[in-house]
Amino acid sequence: MTASPHARDILQLAAAAADSKGGIDLVALDVSGPLPLTDAFLLVSGSVERNVIAIASEVEDRLNEAGVRTLRREGKSEGRWILLDFGDLVVHVFHEEDRMYYALERLWKDCPVLPLELPVHTAD
Repeated sequence: MTASPHARDILQLAAAAADSKGGIDLVALDVSGPLPLTDAFLLVSGSVERNVIAIASEVEDRLNEAGVRTLRREGKSEGRWILLDFGDLVVHVFHEEDRMYYALERLWKDCPVLPLELPVHTAD
């Protein structure tokens, strides 16, 4: 199986939202093979707790504005690892230290990486 077109569309929207709030090391994984309940993961890091919360809030706001309902949200008050479940897409926003500790990329290393289309940032 591969991620559905809907999952890929909302993945791009979520990635752009995360990028706009300073999200770093964005990685998208097609988890449709091993997981029957979701198609894709988006992994994003923030540098401090406030940044993690801002990234997660922007992702949730943009997807909700596009008509994609948040099914579940975990970890928002701590700002260390926030999980946002949108059905076809699950977004994991980590503090950099927690992302290294949990190493989801290593856990899901057999899953294909999905391309992300992010705007190119230029120096002012």
